[in-house]
Amino acid sequence: MLLIPLMNRRSLRPFAAVLVLATIAGPAFAGETLGPDPAQLKKSREKGIEFLKNSQREDGTWTTPDMIGISALCVHGLMQAGVPASDPAVAKALKKIESLAQEDGRICSAKSRIAGYETAICVMVLSSADKEKYKPLIDKADKFLRGLQFDESKGVEKSDARYGGTGYGPGGGRPDLSNTVFLLEALQASGAGANDPAVQKALVFVSRCQNLETEFNQTPPAPKVNDGGFFYTAGEKASSPAGKTEDGGLRSYGSMTYGGFKSMLYAGLDEKDPRVKAALTWIRKNYTVEENPSYGDNGLYYYYYLFAKAMAASKQDRLEDAKGNKHDWRKELAEHLFKLQQENGSWLNSKSDRYFEANPDLVTAYVLTALKQCEAPSK
Repeated sequence: MLLIPLMNRRSLRPFAAVLVLATIAGPAFAGETLGPDPAQLKKSREKGIEFLKNSQREDGTWTTPDMIGISALCVHGLMQAGVPASDPAVAKALKKIESLAQEDGRICSAKSRIAGYETAICVMVLSSADKEKYKPLIDKADKFLRGLQFDESKGVEKSDARYGGTGYGPGGGRPDLSNTVFLLEALQASGAGANDPAVQKALVFVSRCQNLETEFNQTPPAPKVNDGGFFYTAGEKASSPAGKTEDGGLRSYGSMTYGGFKSMLYAGLDEKDPRVKAALTWIRKNYTVEENPSYGDNGLYYYYYLFAKAMAASKQDRLEDAKGNKHDWRKELAEHLFKLQQENGSWLNSKSDRYFEANPDLVTAYVLTALKQCEAPSK
């Protein structure tokens, strides 16, 4: 599921994602060991790193030079796994990304049809590698990304269900939650705070992709399912790949629910907000590391990527499901991923090739980022 403008004022505070969400579970008990076995985690990551280094192309990209988004996710995964920006493989990839910066701020090939998605990932990578060194590129890319949002500048008023969302690029089309999640990731990486206007606009769209009728969401799909989960996109072309209910409601599914939940945390919401409460209720009812809830094997590794990042953002050590069982989500996710690792160190979705998940480069990048979130929390 491939998934995106500079303001004169920026909040000096990071996103308000450091929350104590007591409705999930409390902090770890004193002396409790959380997360996977460190030695096993290290071994798995080293094998994944070796695979990506061996599969890198001579020009610094992975899979194809025409889709820098995949390469950006790969180098991001390497850095998340502890590979420094000075490493030859990472340095080569960063040089390639830098070379693709366009005059209008986008970072992608000149013919890319998914410029928003690719630019957002590149902003994440450059910010992680050296924010000061790449500041001119990041600032221009930030301005480009902000310009993609559906808002008054495009004649879209706040009453329009598309408001605040972003899509794959500047060529029109529709906004979707997946691209909006990456927009928020990029804004956070470049230093925007929760009160940043672009972040708050994005929150309007995110709220309308939730199956929850509130003052924040009066769109037609909202009351039909009303389970607190999230679907792919709101608006005139509202849709969910998980399907529809008999009355036309849009089914919630795992990857978008964790993406929506995480986005709300980034935008400064806490456990007192009804949107967060409802999202947590859905997450507790549908907790699993075996599949992408309500979507099976489709987009499975993208689900793991968002699951891990959302749980890490919530700062929770254990997640209590609807039956009262408390899960060390780090340990359960990591150990499941260890079992799925291929002999050559890669991961791939052998059951569904949707969203490029038969591609081991992309999927291994997702997993290395997810495993970073599975590290034992610092005491």
